[in-house]
Amino acid sequence: MPDRVFTELQRDALQEIANLGMGQAATRLSGLLNAFIELSVPRVRVVAVSEAALALREMTGIDGPVTAVRQGFRSEIKGEALVICRSGEIAELGALIGGPYAHATRDALTEQELIFDVANVLSGACVSSMLDQLGRMPVFSQPGLLGEAIMLDEVFQPGMLAWDLALLVEVNFALEDQRFRAHLVMLMAEESIHHVSRAIDALLHSL
Repeated sequence: MPDRVFTELQRDALQEIANLGMGQAATRLSGLLNAFIELSVPRVRVVAVSEAALALREMTGIDGPVTAVRQGFRSEIKGEALVICRSGEIAELGALIGGPYAHATRDALTEQELIFDVANVLSGACVSSMLDQLGRMPVFSQPGLLGEAIMLDEVFQPGMLAWDLALLVEVNFALEDQRFRAHLVMLMAEESIHHVSRAIDALLHSL
């Protein structure tokens, strides 16, 4: 089974690394939206890429249309960061967004701009924090829109990920008293799993 790639100790360490990374991302998102962010417990699985959409549907309970943004990252550990939201929940962010848009009206912001802002904050903060803890510094590609109002199966189209296995880390960010929920999904390439394993061992040895 793919999930047996990591020992129990390594899995616990990776979940804690993810937890710290997600905390950094939540702090950044809270500042952007001026709202309290509720975090789920990070979920870590090694999955066959062909089953990634099914695994994510089981984790998130999403079976309706979504909007998804992807951003690649690379170092010795490489992969893709995806931010996935239910399409019908994005518009309400216009009333919350701060930063450079603090004085803009809701009509001045497109849903695509909103989701790109959220995706940039979540992906950048979380991936950077996790890889920094593993002693790596990522280089990011430009983010791209995978689609609006598409199904999860369309997010993981054949050829998007040229790997057989992937390390999948998922967490969701919810806004207090709001419907909006964003799912951050990190997929690390098959060859990167071994680098992650060694980096975790080195981190544990240094403690």
